[in-house]
Amino acid sequence: MIWKWLRKKKKSKEQTANVKAKQKNKLEDKTQDMKQPKNKHEPKKDKQLSVQDAKQAAQTNGKQKQSAYTAKHEAQTQDKQQQSAYTAKHEAQTQDKQQQSAYATKHEKRTQDKQQQSAYATKHEAQTQNKQQQPAYATKHEERTPDKQQQSEKNNSGNSIYNFSKPEQEHVHSLQDLLDKLKASSDFVSYHTSDDETMPYWISYYRPSLDGEKLQKYLMPALLERTCSSLEELKEHIPMSGVTITNDLQKIEDMVLKGHAIVQLHNQDQKCILANIAIDNYRAPTVPLNESTVIGPQEGFVEDIDTNINLVRKRLPVLALQTKEVIIGKFSKTKVVMMYLENLAEKENVDYLEESLRIIEYDQINDSSYIQELMGEKSIFPLFINTERTDRVTTALIDGKIAIFVDGSPNVLLTPVSYFDFFVSPEDYNVSWLYATFSRFLRLIAVLFSICATPLYVAILSYHYELIPSDLLETLILSRAQVPFPPLIEAIFLELAIDLLREAGARLPMKVGQTLGIVGGIVIGQASVQAGLTSNILLIIVALSALASFITPIYKMGNAVRLLRFPFLLFAELGGLLGISLGFTLLFTHLFRLSSLRKPFALIYPARQQSLKDSWIRLPLSMIDTRDIQARPQHVKKSAKGISTKHTSDFDD
Repeated sequence: MIWKWLRKKKKSKEQTANVKAKQKNKLEDKTQDMKQPKNKHEPKKDKQLSVQDAKQAAQTNGKQKQSAYTAKHEAQTQDKQQQSAYTAKHEAQTQDKQQQSAYATKHEKRTQDKQQQSAYATKHEAQTQNKQQQPAYATKHEERTPDKQQQSEKNNSGNSIYNFSKPEQEHVHSLQDLLDKLKASSDFVSYHTSDDETMPYWISYYRPSLDGEKLQKYLMPALLERTCSSLEELKEHIPMSGVTITNDLQKIEDMVLKGHAIVQLHNQDQKCILANIAIDNYRAPTVPLNESTVIGPQEGFVEDIDTNINLVRKRLPVLALQTKEVIIGKFSKTKVVMMYLENLAEKENVDYLEESLRIIEYDQINDSSYIQELMGEKSIFPLFINTERTDRVTTALIDGKIAIFVDGSPNVLLTPVSYFDFFVSPEDYNVSWLYATFSRFLRLIAVLFSICATPLYVAILSYHYELIPSDLLETLILSRAQVPFPPLIEAIFLELAIDLLREAGARLPMKVGQTLGIVGGIVIGQASVQAGLTSNILLIIVALSALASFITPIYKMGNAVRLLRFPFLLFAELGGLLGISLGFTLLFTHLFRLSSLRKPFALIYPARQQSLKDSWIRLPLSMIDTRDIQARPQHVKKSAKGISTKHTSDFDD
């Protein structure tokens, strides 16, 4: 465009110069003509003509000058227009360049931000790896006091009255504000210990949580006998444990809700004494109800978490036994404690479990089963062992596993576990190894029978009756001669009847429930056979299947086995033996995909030879010299040395 404009401008200048040159030549010619001498004898007419010609020439020259001036003016106008267009174009290009530079600057800034973010992420990952690799992390984390842990948990949960994201009227800025909020409850009392209000000592507490003996025998005498000038002096004269001085409003709230009393020198003081006068009404350790044994310890956990931890510490009095505390529950504020042996439990398992527990958010935690389900357990098979026996917990801790205690629950969770751990009874270690191995085989066969017996009955009668021996076939024909239902409906009817009796017996009082289970089973079974609703052979099979499902030592695994019968009945009805095979294929696939604390749940795959010494068989204790590989303990070898009874002398001796 610029070159075209320059060419046009050059052509216009050349045209203007040519026009000027022509006009100049004409003027010179006319001037010469006028200067030439004229003939005196020329007639007058010729003179007049020459004058007229001169006038016309002058007029022509004037017109030419005007046209030249007009052309020059038009050329200048075009030049100005072209210059203005060029200027506008130049400005537009300049703006484009500025925009491009601004975009480039912005892009560079974004690139720098991304680089900074990637550098930060890399740095964060490196720090995370370093933290995981540093063994001092666990020690530093364990040194945090429970008070700080509780305070951080409550601040993160956002359910405390000290969360300043709430409206201004709900804020608590002083101890007096906290006491005013506590007084809104009818069971909270706050009073002066003397009729003279100028005397010190104000006491406040929740009346239902009060232990009258502690209050009248230990706390009140110290308040009434002497007048102290400071809380530190008063604390020395209170003959009680668990007495602290604090001005932390969050801690004061927590302790008062747990049964502590607030003692102030004066009503407006911000610092106070917290005295533990809570009533201890927990039951003493009793015999485990759901995991009874004939031989072995008869000591079970209770609802008090401190009592449960003490029961384990009595059995494992070592410094390596460590605990970590987490508060879970938006409203219940339930204390959850992890327990493990520091020199045996894998640190990765401990860190992962602690992080998982801190992520859990739920309104109320009533039992350890809440934790079990909130940890992501969605399978029909339990991925945590739920036990109330102290000996089972101590054995698991020595194998490098982790125990989870929940305040208010007598059941303790054990993780990581494998499928075979659910068929191991603590009594197996109190009897001979041969009988223990036989018992474990019997349990595994009973589980297989409980799952397959009724589906096999349906599959054989529906598709494969030719597999039945002729003598037994005649008996089956006679037993089903008056039954109007197909085998599937008959089997489901009896299975549901057995489950109804079991549920009814569990919900009724113990003696009534046992009587109902026995009498109800006999009466309903006999009546259904006589009425022609079921066959007597199927009644025997269903009863044996129910007994086989109760043989598992862990209650939740027995529930899973009982539930598996119903889908296998459908597979048997749809495909016979092929359908049952398909059901087992799906079952094993599901088992192989399960994991407990990121460890394989089914030890058949991948197989580990060390774990077979104490899984579906039990070798003598002196031969079990390795720990359970499932938990990946830090030290696999364990002490296993006994006295050999093998004779080393000759027969003659």
